[in-house]
Formats: sequence, structure tokens, C-alpha cells
Amino acid sequence: MKKFISPLRILWFCVLAPMLPAQTKLDTDSLSRYANAALAQWNVPGMAISVVLNDSMIYAKGFGVKTVGKNDPVDANTNFSIASLTKAMTAASMGILVDEGRVRWDDPMSNYLPEFKMYDPYVTQSMTIRDLLCHRSGLETFSGDLVWYGTHYDRSEVLRRARYLQPKYGFRAKYGYQNIMYLAAGEVVGRVSGKGWDDFIRERIFIPLGMTRTITRFADIHTMTNLATPHAIVDFKPVPVEYRNWDNVAPMGSTVSNVVDMAQWMRLQLGRGTYEGRTIYSAAVAREMWQPHTLMDISENGERAMPSRHFLAYGLGWTMHDYHGKKILTHSGGADGMVSRLVLIPEDRFGFVILTNSINGLTTPMIYHIIDMHLGKNEKDWDAFYWEFNKRAELKEIADRKKTDSLRVKNTKPTLKAEAYAGIYGGELYGDVEVKTEKDKLTIRFLPTSTFTGTLTHWHYDTFQITLQDKNLPTGFATFTLDATGKPDELKIDIPNPDFDFTELKLKRKK
Repeated sequence: MKKFISPLRILWFCVLAPMLPAQTKLDTDSLSRYANAALAQWNVPGMAISVVLNDSMIYAKGFGVKTVGKNDPVDANTNFSIASLTKAMTAASMGILVDEGRVRWDDPMSNYLPEFKMYDPYVTQSMTIRDLLCHRSGLETFSGDLVWYGTHYDRSEVLRRARYLQPKYGFRAKYGYQNIMYLAAGEVVGRVSGKGWDDFIRERIFIPLGMTRTITRFADIHTMTNLATPHAIVDFKPVPVEYRNWDNVAPMGSTVSNVVDMAQWMRLQLGRGTYEGRTIYSAAVAREMWQPHTLMDISENGERAMPSRHFLAYGLGWTMHDYHGKKILTHSGGADGMVSRLVLIPEDRFGFVILTNSINGLTTPMIYHIIDMHLGKNEKDWDAFYWEFNKRAELKEIADRKKTDSLRVKNTKPTLKAEAYAGIYGGELYGDVEVKTEKDKLTIRFLPTSTFTGTLTHWHYDTFQITLQDKNLPTGFATFTLDATGKPDELKIDIPNPDFDFTELKLKRKK
């Protein structure tokens, strides 16, 4: 005899299923043991983690120390720079204005920032609010970041200089991660709201969510207690460095927070704009932010590393991909001496955040280890996989240094005497760089960036090795080209690193 299932029962299951509490296979004691072991393995001074499930923070804990060599432990309320985790907050702020009918996602950017221009007039005319938030401007990843990083330029001046950035790709043709576009989006938020981005995000997001220790202004960092110290990696070891002022690009990454406050942010996200019964932004805005807007390439190595991932894309403030049939929303943050990661699995109402106080490779294996713990999967030993990947990268860095040394042509001399290279070299994008002689030695100073000062030591011919005092950057090279009369007419700088493209700086001799 066949059993009859009534349509009403089917309807009852469809209605009730989304309301049932989500489950997790994550064991918090196992997570703590894993976190302590990973911290030691990756030589990271300190870290904090929080986990949210079903609109509740089920875990929040600190590990390690705030400063290497000091016995000052990290706890769940220790503040870190969260850097680009700020981008989703800027997108959500724009979404609030969309809900209020003051902005539309596909409005031309020029309606709100008529003074902001791109290299190509067509792109300037066609750029929309949505384009600002999904990394499809045509600029290469991190292009233009030297214009704002540590410079004395304010937000309006950073935006003004963006017109000199030459695109790498066609408009909307390819993903290129862009911090300056998020600055522009934040300026739209400030201009439309009449409050400024910093005040708007504090009043409309931080205060309603009770994020009482979350800040965006550099001046407030020095008034804070329980603050983690950033660490750069010098000769593969963590070294304390100072916080850097990111006020001039705050909407893309200036936020400083802790895992307890960030748990409230995750609750808002997983609640699709609702927090403790209060609507901060609509479910429609949440859905728009979580839609794929720009496809991202998956490399051959990426396919081998994660065969269960089939797509990778950027939404509005979020990266997204699939993993074992689940949609994963994530974002990373990287500031001077700090790395952060945040992960959401919306259908499971599950999320977690990891904040660390050094530049490290820890967070990538850790997020997939935690996801696997939650799902009850065991795809691979992520730490072993990425540890080997990291070691290969270190060996490559050492090999690259040796190769560079081997290519040096010995027993050469500069074409000119040291004082002949001295002068001011500059361009429209960045500004001026000053080369001076001090006791027959050449020094260099990037005038817009106070920490970019250093020495030029002869390498070969008219190329000099450049060593900056800033611990966040390695050594590089400065090459002087000569004009038809034999005088220096251009300075070409290359400091290979993953974040800043010094070759963008077109530095012609001015005097």
C-alpha cells in the first residue's frame, strides 16, 4: 500500500525548514587546541577568533601575545586592524542609502562625484556605483596604492590623482582589486548622507550593533587600551612596527576592531540586514551584495588545491565561491603587520572571523580547517598543504635573491659622479622624489611619503640598490636613464613586493 503525503504536510516542511536551528559539527575545544598549535607552527605572535551560529556568538577567544617578546596576552576584546574587511561595511552603508532611495546601484558615479575622473573619459562617464564596489574598473590589482599609502595626500587629492592611472584591462572586462574605487564609494556615502563616511558608519552600523570598541580614525588608535601590535616579517621573523595612518582611504580599510564586535557584524550579515529585530538594511540589499558581479579566475593550481570549488567571484564587498555544495562568502584584510579573514556560510547561519597581528600565511589554511570542522569534512590537511606552499615561496624568495646577485655586473662604475644624479624627479600620478648627495653618497626621499627615505648604493652601471628605512618593504633598485647629452632625465624604481607597483611611478627629472 502506497503512503499518501498530503500537500499541506509538504507545505508545512517547506515553511518550517528554514526556521529550524542550524547545526554545526565544530567542537570549540578542538578549535582552541588547533588554534594554539597553528599559532606556534606559523610563528604568529597573537590571534583572536570568534564564531557565530544561529544569531549567537558561540565562541570568542584570544591566543598568543599582543607584542612579540612581551607577556601581554591577546583576549577576545583585543583590537586589531581589520583592513579590507571594512569594504563590506562600506558596501552595506551604500545599501542603506539605496534602501532610503537616495542612491541607486546603477547610478552614474559622476552624479555624486563629478570631480572624480578616470584615465579614459568613457569610463568616467560610464562608471556606476556598482562598478566602484565590485573591482571591474579596468585597473590592475592594487594599481595606484602608492598614491595613498603613507602619503600626506587627503582623500580628495588621492581621488584627483586617480585620473593618471592607466588601465590594464577593458572596462568591466576583468577583475582587478581596487582600493581607490572603495575610497570613491565612501566619499559618495559621505556626500549623500551629509555626515562623512566615518560618522555615517559609526551612527548607522557600529552604534546600533553595539560595536563600542570599533573605530575608523587613526587618532583614536592611540587612545585605545588592549591593542595588538602590528608585526612585519624581516628575515622570516616577526618584528614590531607602528600603525600607519589610513585616514586618507578609510572607506577601503581603516577600521580597527575585535572579534566580539565583529561577531555582531556577522550576526547582522547572517540576519540579512536585521539585528535583534531591528532592520539596518533590507534583505534585498543583502542579496545584492552577495550576488556575483565580477568573475574571478581560478588558476590551475587553484583547481588542484580545491577540486570541490567550481566558481569564484566578487560581489559588493564580498568574495564568494562554492565548497562542498555550500556558498561561501569571505574577505581578507591586510594592513601593515596584520592579516584578517572573515567567512560566512549563509544557509547554515554560520560565520567566523580570525584577526592576527603579523603578516603570515596562517589564515588561509585555518579558514578551510574551520569550515571542514563545521561541515564534518576532511578534504585535506590544509596546514600541511599551505605550509609546504609557504616553504616553497620562501625558498623561491631566497633563490630569486641569489639570481639577482648573480646577474650583477661586477667592477662597473656609474657613468657620472654622485652629485650629477642628485635632483628632483617626479610625475603627475605620485609627485616628487628627491635624490641628494650626503658625504659622497646618494640618498633618496619620496616627498609625499615621509617613511620612504633611504639610501642608494651602487649596484652596476647606472643602477643603484635602494634600501628604505620602512621595514614593510624589501630592498629594490633605482635606475637612472641618461638623455642625449649624457644627463640623467628619468628615475626608474622597482621594489618587488606583492602590494605596491613602483614601476607605475613615471619619475622624470624636473630639476
